[in-house]
Order: sequence, then C-alpha cells, then structure tokens
Amino acid sequence: MPTENITVATVVNAPVAETWMYYTEAEHVINWNFASSDWHCPRAENDLRAGGDFTITMAAKDGSMSFDLEGTYDEVREPNHIAYTLTNGRKVSVDFTKVSEGTELRVAFQPESEQPHDVQQNGWQAILDNFAKYVRKMEG
Repeated sequence: MPTENITVATVVNAPVAETWMYYTEAEHVINWNFASSDWHCPRAENDLRAGGDFTITMAAKDGSMSFDLEGTYDEVREPNHIAYTLTNGRKVSVDFTKVSEGTELRVAFQPESEQPHDVQQNGWQAILDNFAKYVRKMEG
C-alpha cells in the first residue's frame, strides 16, 4: 500500500464549531457525503469518540451499487481534529482550522491500491465540495 497521503481541502463560510457539527453529526452527513448527484448517503451512524465506530452508506440513486465506509476513531479533539482507521487499515485525518473566510477543512488519507491516485483525490475532493455546498445552504 502506498504510504504517501493524498490531501484534499475546502474552505467554508462558517465558524469552526458549526463546520465540525455539519461534518460529524449523522443527520447532516447523510445530506452531503457523496461525490455526485446520482449518488446519495441513505445512512450514517457515528460514535464520535476515540475507540468509537462509524458506518456511512453510499449508494447510487438508481440502486445499481452501494457500499459502506466503516472505521474506528483513533483520536477526536473537538472541534479541530479527527483521526480514524478504515476497516481496510488505511488512516485518515481531518483538520478544521479557523481562517479569515471561515473554516478550512483538510482531509489527508492513505490511498488504496486499486484506484489511481488522481481518481481517489478527485472523488474525495468532490465529496468535500459537496460538503461546502451543503454548509452554504445551511448557513443561508
């Protein structure tokens, strides 16, 4: 497995605490955690604490494909940092940083070996872009 992390980021016009809430609470996650409009997130369960588990279901709207993203939290420092390990052993870290425009959200993840790096980076970035759109809608 490659060791070089891939990093994606976005800036949202919301305070860090609100950005954290939109990113971590299951009732919000189901509204943004998918990469394109023909997918959706029908289910999210989140036990946000070190040692807690999460399961996020992503599915094609036409029912042709579905998968669960699952993992265990290694570190949770609200409202600035989350680190977790996916069930396949890959590590992910998420950082929330106050910037003049609001909050920068930066996700660094270990890539998997089946997909090219650019495909993985584009997919994770599309999910973050979708998150930013959701926050814009919520913040009105």
